[in-house]
Amino acid sequence: MRESATLPLLLKELRLTTMLQSWEKIAEEVEEQSDSCIKFLSRLCELEVCARYSKRINRFTKESRLPTGKTLATFDFKHARLINKGQIESLSECCQWVEKAENILIFGPSGVGKSHLAAAIGHCAIEQGIRTYFTQTSVIVQQLQLARKNFELPQALAKLSKYHLLILDDIGYAKKDESETSVLFDLIADRYESGSLIITANQAFSEWDQIFPDNMMAVASIDRLVHHASIIKIDADSYRKMHAKTKQDVKNQNIVGAKEGVSK
Repeated sequence: MRESATLPLLLKELRLTTMLQSWEKIAEEVEEQSDSCIKFLSRLCELEVCARYSKRINRFTKESRLPTGKTLATFDFKHARLINKGQIESLSECCQWVEKAENILIFGPSGVGKSHLAAAIGHCAIEQGIRTYFTQTSVIVQQLQLARKNFELPQALAKLSKYHLLILDDIGYAKKDESETSVLFDLIADRYESGSLIITANQAFSEWDQIFPDNMMAVASIDRLVHHASIIKIDADSYRKMHAKTKQDVKNQNIVGAKEGVSK
């Protein structure tokens, strides 16, 4: 049939790769089941859409730089006291807050899982087709400082704007000088009501004068972040300290066991 010869050529020209690879098999199944051409076309299109979605998600995941394995399934909600699991699941399962350019602010002491939780929400956002980027605040600040030095700050901010969700991990990594806080403020201001942020912080808002030496800049940053934001507080013992203690306990037990073995 003429159609059998021209169809693969048309699919190739349209770059419908999955349909090109699958059309003959689907055609045979449809013919055997006496299904309509509409069902044949529908099944081909469904395969193409699924394949494109999978490729897009893989591409988004690769470019996001999200840490692997940091998902909601691996987050220990029992260890994190006071955290509202329902709130986290709601924010993760439906990312309308990203469409509204709203933010999530995660507070808690060092080592309690803030970065894990931020990354987990980021993975969920990607599964919903949302371009996401995860970075240490110190890294992005250095990049923006260099861009400003080269008179390329607007271009750098525009490049970040392609990500609908930007995750800034550990915003209070150190006391910053004026040049650092200035580009950080520029980033926060640039994304205000145009792109979502997830920010993790050890310091409460009352201590943000340690992050922004200029109090007016601190107030202005907080105002922009909390205007449309969900705030999550984690109260828990440090995972890192717990794991370090466990390793030390095991080491001590091994030493005691070795000594007992020698004495015998």
